[in-house]
Amino acid sequence: MDFLIKAAQLILSLSILVILHEFGHFIPARLFKTRVEKFYLFFNPWFSIFKKKIGDTEWGIGWLPLGGYVKISGMVDESMDKEQLALPAQPWEFRSKPAWQRLIIMLGGVTVNLLLGMFIYICVVFAYGEDKLNPADVQNGLAIHPYMEKYGFTSGDNVIAVDGQKVENILDLNAQLMLRDAQKFTVKKQDGSTKTIQLPENIAQELFQNGAMAVFSPRSKGIEIKEIEKKSPAAKTAIKAGDKVIAVNGEKLVYSDEFQHAVFNGKGKTTVLTLSRKGKQLDVAIPIPSKGEFAGRVGISHVPTAIVDAKMAKHVTYGFGESIGRGIAKGKNTLTDYIAQFKFVFTKKGASSIGGFGSIGNLFPASWNWQIFWLNTAFISIVLAFMNVLPIPALDGGHVVFLLYEIITGKEAPQKVLEYAQYVGFFLLMGLLLYANGNDLVRWLF
Repeated sequence: MDFLIKAAQLILSLSILVILHEFGHFIPARLFKTRVEKFYLFFNPWFSIFKKKIGDTEWGIGWLPLGGYVKISGMVDESMDKEQLALPAQPWEFRSKPAWQRLIIMLGGVTVNLLLGMFIYICVVFAYGEDKLNPADVQNGLAIHPYMEKYGFTSGDNVIAVDGQKVENILDLNAQLMLRDAQKFTVKKQDGSTKTIQLPENIAQELFQNGAMAVFSPRSKGIEIKEIEKKSPAAKTAIKAGDKVIAVNGEKLVYSDEFQHAVFNGKGKTTVLTLSRKGKQLDVAIPIPSKGEFAGRVGISHVPTAIVDAKMAKHVTYGFGESIGRGIAKGKNTLTDYIAQFKFVFTKKGASSIGGFGSIGNLFPASWNWQIFWLNTAFISIVLAFMNVLPIPALDGGHVVFLLYEIITGKEAPQKVLEYAQYVGFFLLMGLLLYANGNDLVRWLF
């Protein structure tokens, strides 16, 4: 049932985004009196689930849910309709229109996705508001990844300023560190003293390579094991989902982050976990690897039973005017943060973490939540805008490159070049699609 709910949310989200993206091409095409032969949600090789011709356009739904398309007359696209392109150009065809009009038609889809993402953020902020946790309200400090001890951080510290700017919401700290190149942190220690910590320029990459991406979080109490990773140290023991960790090496846990610290600092040693299971206690010994995928980890995901400072979080509501500014800011941050994360993708570890539809589906919760649904839809919309504008043949950005070349030089790219570029782009995209979804499959199987 969880799978079906996630799949339904993913399909609905993508359907909304694909339809509106294609309308971004369709509307300017029709404004410039360019014929659109087909408008499809999903792809329809061999047959369609539904189709109906209205005027010059066939409207339909395909059976392959990998996107959608509009077929514009006289355009070198994924249809590769060479018979049409071999005939003399007609006034209603894409190739007959001025380059600037063709450029607007091609940029229409990504423009809609970008504006749609920001519009959804505006609506979500207006309808639901936001939760903020100000450092001044954090009484128990932060849970900080033990890797940061080498730089002077300890759990219980409170970050009050980043790069000289006062922290308004501690929930933004990880994005500032990992994606926005923050390096200078002003920290209030547990004894009340203040310390400034200057991190190295490559700190984000260093943390990524060492598996320490979630550096800062509110402190919590109680650890209930949710899932056990396959082939992990925990998978080789009697640990089960639902168990609660109450002590490590005989030391009772006060805060959940003490578990992470004990395991991380126990690399190369055997750690004894005291578990509570249905009212009974049992001790489980786990060797902690010092190298490899599970270095400093036992391979479990867990949920806290209580966030210590949860009552101190403030729910902020916005008027419509305020929501516009806040929604645009969220959209801008989403775009810049997504672009920034590519510094991790182009590494061996980053490449192996690329995911396909399974990973996207896991963004959605197992129970229907409209707020999360719309936040994820806004995120995916902005991601699609960025990915589609990349200068890769077969994507909108590939067509834009050739149109800019034509506008600058006054010479149209030869049709054969456009056709070969379309083939190259198609195979590149299919290769990436297979690789990303293959990663999902491997993670699921192994």
